[in-house]
Amino acid sequence: MDIVNQVCAGLDVHKQSVSVCLRKVSADGQASSMVREFSTMTEGILQMGDWMAGQGVKRVAMESTGVYWKPIWNLLEDRFELMLCNARDVKNVPGRKTDTKDCQWLAQLLQYGLLSASFIPPRPQRELRDLTRHRAQLSGEHTRVANRIAKTLEDANIKLGSVASDILGKSGRLMLEALIAGQTDPEQLADLAQRKMRGKIPELKKALFGHVNEHHRFMLQMLFDHLTYLEKGIDDLEHRIQQVMSSDSLNKAPKENDALPFDQAVALLVTIPGVDECTATAVLAETGTDMKQFPSSGHLASWAGVCPGNNESAGKRKSGKTTHGNRWLKRALSQAAWAASHTKNTYLNAQYHRIARRRGKKRAVVALSHTLLTIIYHMLDQQVAYRELGQDYLDTIDPKSRLRYHTKQIEKLGFKVTLETPDMAA
Repeated sequence: MDIVNQVCAGLDVHKQSVSVCLRKVSADGQASSMVREFSTMTEGILQMGDWMAGQGVKRVAMESTGVYWKPIWNLLEDRFELMLCNARDVKNVPGRKTDTKDCQWLAQLLQYGLLSASFIPPRPQRELRDLTRHRAQLSGEHTRVANRIAKTLEDANIKLGSVASDILGKSGRLMLEALIAGQTDPEQLADLAQRKMRGKIPELKKALFGHVNEHHRFMLQMLFDHLTYLEKGIDDLEHRIQQVMSSDSLNKAPKENDALPFDQAVALLVTIPGVDECTATAVLAETGTDMKQFPSSGHLASWAGVCPGNNESAGKRKSGKTTHGNRWLKRALSQAAWAASHTKNTYLNAQYHRIARRRGKKRAVVALSHTLLTIIYHMLDQQVAYRELGQDYLDTIDPKSRLRYHTKQIEKLGFKVTLETPDMAA
């Protein structure tokens, strides 16, 4: 094989130490290697960088091991061309598993150009990622706490959830606070209803007649305090995300790649049915606005894990389940797909129901996520707004197929179908 990198290094990163193998090719074509170990403290990482720079290293490869690679990347990304590789793709021969062998194997693969790098966005986008991912975690915890509150109310036989669609709405919160304070009279609790809920006061009186004891009040107080804390954290994150999104680091003038600034890209994506500003921010934090880093929309879908997988042997397809991919991006796309499936008179709604009839709702959501990501890719690549195709678009592509489908459906009911064109009928 041809040598691609004359001088390079492979890193085997751990929590407290990092093993470095530096490979050089001499003028006569002979390859030599040096192995050293450094501490992962800041001083040790800087010493490692100085040593590699002194040896003429320009390209460095390392495995993606938890979060231990991040400080090395942050400290050395301005000095070297770094490559982060999936550990699954750089496995060594069985029986050769040591720290020294691992870094030597990485360096050897890098020298021959056999490594594929993972997508690591610039630092401003990585910081935005941290914010959007933490927001997603807090939102998930908020939902779990709300469910615990509902279970505690059911344990006290308070059927508020059977009458109110949202027990944490304005009326529900007033009733919860009154229950925690010790109020048990269902008439007084029901009288706390606001606006449209006042029309349900008779049902509320029955639903709020339960058995609330001191234990229930304690649990409700704990959960309600936790809920308030989470809501404040989510609000703070939203404010911080807005600041970062409007900062110069993300919205500076486009360079030679002509990528859209983040704020313009968000304004573009919210034109898609089912995609709001929160979802658009989460998607762009994972993918960025420059689609040239992905060769095609298919590569992006594969990276996100929203396209069918390949598991075929001896001419038999064993499985087509999706790959793991980027779970944060997949989560945002699934939420947007579910929202798009509930829109009216849209192409996305028609596609969802078309697939759900045959394959089920879950597969339809994954397929719609794939469609959404393909749409996002082309919108960002061509910098155009979303163009609605209409609910009937899929039917106009192949009208003969639609005709055959409806004919079969009528024949299944026991009828004989005869088709005539308008001219023949006249």
